[in-house]
Amino acid sequence: MPDKSSHPHLHADPETALAEAMESAPRFSETTDDVTVTVRTFWLDDQSHPEDHQYTWAYHISIENERKDTFQLLSRSWEIVDGLGRKEHVHGDGVVGEQPVIAPNEQFDYTSGAMLTTPTGFMRGTYHMVEPRSGHRFDVSIPVFSLDSPHDSTLVH
Repeated sequence: MPDKSSHPHLHADPETALAEAMESAPRFSETTDDVTVTVRTFWLDDQSHPEDHQYTWAYHISIENERKDTFQLLSRSWEIVDGLGRKEHVHGDGVVGEQPVIAPNEQFDYTSGAMLTTPTGFMRGTYHMVEPRSGHRFDVSIPVFSLDSPHDSTLVH
């Protein structure tokens, strides 16, 4: 059996490996009205098929409530742009089948995915929130985040 101390990428515990992958993933963050949205992206090689123009990513989002009031995420609006500049707009209720209620100093985390027909692209969006106590509605920006695969041959100068 290999000595784990000489191979830092080997872990007996999958949660440790996941935590390290999360920490090293690209991080995009933006704060709107004391709500911070942080996105981390992950290339999914095992779910991608470049020969068929299918490129797949997972993204993990944390929504942190730094406000003094509880709010609920009602819906979301996404703009997804592929490597050729083609745009897709997606709107829907909640996230991952939930409309989470987030109390002050708490956060909600979820993971979802995106598939493009190009090896690179980006996403951005908006969460539509409400404060249940007052009925006050407000929007929170989801930062622009890039979807980059190892199959992208674009040279950045």
